[in-house]
Amino acid sequence: MKKILLASALFVLLAGVSAFIIPSSTQPVTELKWYTWEEAVALNKTKPKKIMVDVYTDWCGWCKKMDKATFNDPQVAAYLTEHFYPVKLNAEQRQDINFNGEVFKFVDTGNGRGVHTLAYSLLDGQMQYPTVVFLNEKYERIMISAGYKEPFDMMKELRFSAEEHYNKTTWEQYKAAN
Repeated sequence: MKKILLASALFVLLAGVSAFIIPSSTQPVTELKWYTWEEAVALNKTKPKKIMVDVYTDWCGWCKKMDKATFNDPQVAAYLTEHFYPVKLNAEQRQDINFNGEVFKFVDTGNGRGVHTLAYSLLDGQMQYPTVVFLNEKYERIMISAGYKEPFDMMKELRFSAEEHYNKTTWEQYKAAN
């Protein structure tokens, strides 16, 4: 009898643990699809959406943390997927980007470092990483948001931009009220 009770208890324990380890097929798993600048521009021509540009560098620790903690958050990923074309832009990439009749290039600033002129333009020369830039469907800047963001704070910024609260109030007023 003790063996049956022990086996039953072990089965219940393993079943409970597996619910945390093995994802249920009923739970939606949202993995964020990142686009290049050129891909987002091409998609925006046929299906206009706002664009969220994550400006980062390979050496930025906070950028990597934001990728793992914020952009992998299921709520953030789902909202971004529905309302934006999320773009990753390495501020030090060396490949040219052709956009709107202009060629954006890498500019060497010395010591093996440099900056891409599209990143420089989007950030108004304020090169901080990570920085997120929100653009409307016409590539007009809605907001520049520098620094690491937790999922809760990122969701505020996403809603402010996607729901066009910027047409009615400032970011500071929206943030304080929400």
